[in-house]
Amino acid sequence: MAATLRTDDGLVTLINIFTVEPANQNPLIQLLTDGTEAFITKMNGWVSTNFLASKDGTRVLVYSQWRSAKDIEAMRQNPNMGPYLKQIAALAKFEAFASDVVYAHHA
Repeated sequence: MAATLRTDDGLVTLINIFTVEPANQNPLIQLLTDGTEAFITKMNGWVSTNFLASKDGTRVLVYSQWRSAKDIEAMRQNPNMGPYLKQIAALAKFEAFASDVVYAHHA
């Protein structure tokens, strides 16, 4: 299933916003890529993950789709997440929130 913004798909969207020094943007993206490919994509309920990098090098946004909020919570409780989050915290400040798509307009 490809990532699609739709209001009626029943998926839960997890948004992570990372703030970094410009020199840390690419190392953070590599760390996020490695973690996503190594274990996030293998977790129950995972659908898709996309990264967006700000042009000024100070932010990275991760847009992930999951089947349910319970799947997101299970991911957060996974034993791999603690060490992974410590590595991320060494590079960036971050916040995360689960959300629903409430409006999408497509051509």
